[in-house]
Amino acid sequence: MERVPILKIGDVLLVSIQIDLQDQSVLALQEDLADRIVKTGARGVIIDITAVDIVDSFIGRMFATIASMSRLMDAETVVVGMRPAVAITLVELGLSLGGVRTALDLEKGMRLLGAPLPSVGPGTVDGP
Repeated sequence: MERVPILKIGDVLLVSIQIDLQDQSVLALQEDLADRIVKTGARGVIIDITAVDIVDSFIGRMFATIASMSRLMDAETVVVGMRPAVAITLVELGLSLGGVRTALDLEKGMRLLGAPLPSVGPGTVDGP
């Protein structure tokens, strides 16, 4: 079973979902994320679903479960990169994702959490 990587950026944990989520990988992600929130003292969790094409009710409920779990550990959850087809499917499934904030992209998600954006080094397009 492939595990979803969890990266730490300041006091925010970034979960970038790049694999097809199966029930077991979702359950492992929930456990891994809870463990990392406790170990790092993270105050925010960003779930990047840019690469996710299809969701079902189980995956939709997973977002809400992660948000509830994170809130209990004093971390806020933001889902970023939701495609229009995914949003439509979630609405059609009747999933409101209570407690889950959303943003169009990672940058907006970081701002929503009040997290400082990583600085861009010299020699890049957005650099100083």
